[in-house]
Amino acid sequence: MRDPGLEQAIRAVGGVGALARKIGIAQPSVSNWTRVPAERVVAVEAATSVHRALLRPDLYGDVPRNPTDEIDVARAQQYALLAILLARAPGAELLARISTVRGDPSPLGVAHVALAEAAAAASVERIEREFFDLFIGIGRGELLPYGSYYLTGFLNERPLARVRSDLEKLGIERVTGHVEPEDHAAVLCDIMAGLADGRFNTPVGTDHDFFEKHLAPWIGRFFADLENTPAADFYRRVGTVGRLFIAVESEAFTLAA
Repeated sequence: MRDPGLEQAIRAVGGVGALARKIGIAQPSVSNWTRVPAERVVAVEAATSVHRALLRPDLYGDVPRNPTDEIDVARAQQYALLAILLARAPGAELLARISTVRGDPSPLGVAHVALAEAAAAASVERIEREFFDLFIGIGRGELLPYGSYYLTGFLNERPLARVRSDLEKLGIERVTGHVEPEDHAAVLCDIMAGLADGRFNTPVGTDHDFFEKHLAPWIGRFFADLENTPAADFYRRVGTVGRLFIAVESEAFTLAA
């Protein structure tokens, strides 16, 4: 089992292979890590922007970031899970971890249990095909998970420019080699994870502002479409979790305001 710092580093660059390439070593070496080796910490920090104190707290102490409470940590974990599942089809290891998720009697908790049951029953090959049909396809997938498309009907329009402008103001840089534009649902969820857990050094309330500007106007509709797309089986459960989680986020931000 990888420790949280290594998991975050891998997620930040888009996978084990990408991390290996960035630090100049063979992919099997990184695949065998359970935590970042001491001699690789500085290189991984430079490649991923994940602080060394998060990569190896036993060596570097506490992470110098704004403190986050348990709710923000849970929010960040939910956003991170959605980001991973929307970026690529899950492999066997991730499916096994999802299958252990438990939930409370709330609608979101029940949706988590349904997702766990779907992960336990699924095969990697079937989910890979489902992901291809939904998001890639021959020519295009059944769904286009982009803010520009949902808000204007076209790709690479003004909503994408607004996201890029705000990310530049926040000092959040695009990962080299990442192919999806910044208004992709996976990218936006990953950014929200970083804003929630303090990974990005941003003022208090930035997550609320970013959510209201760049996710609230459309991403709930996207998750509802995913939930109701005939080709979705495993991803129908992902759509339910996403839709309910976004509704909880919206309500919480409204109450806080």
